[in-house]
Amino acid sequence: MICMSETKASLRKDILAQLKSQKEAERLHDSRIVKDKLFLSAEFKNARTILFYASFDGEVDTLEMMQQAQGQDKTIVLPVILESQKKIIPSRVLDLNRELEIGPYGIKQPKKCFLRPVDFDDIDLVIVPAVAFDKKGNRLGRGKGYYDRLLNQIPPRIPTVGLAFAFQVLDTLPQLADHDCPVKKVITV
Repeated sequence: MICMSETKASLRKDILAQLKSQKEAERLHDSRIVKDKLFLSAEFKNARTILFYASFDGEVDTLEMMQQAQGQDKTIVLPVILESQKKIIPSRVLDLNRELEIGPYGIKQPKKCFLRPVDFDDIDLVIVPAVAFDKKGNRLGRGKGYYDRLLNQIPPRIPTVGLAFAFQVLDTLPQLADHDCPVKKVITV
């Protein structure tokens, strides 16, 4: 009998390999399609303050999204990972080119000297990363639980949107744990 954690680990490994093996031109093209759909969504149009994630390892590109959102007078917030506390602090970013550094797990985040914490109540939209989503919005993360803890902290009124390439959206995911938190919407190519 296959253990559920082995199934999740195997699925995670397979999709991460697909993310990394994409051609860069195709990844950027598909990322722009996802961005266009996000920007047309009511969730995005109604949001003033958006918690994005800094994409890496072949994920849907969020840098161009954040730059364009700033051009629309949206406030951009990025997660700061506090590894020792196993939590995320949302922090406002004013200059995406100057204020970020590589943080834990190789993910860009605001430098300590640019830490500007934002209260969860002041966030209007949360853009959520995942290795995979299913059609109900359930997500398979990278296995550390940071976003599950974050999603369980934000007020239920705040829309949560996952961004994914088509191969990252599955019919169903392996059985989820009680603390796993789905997103309200997934936008894909």
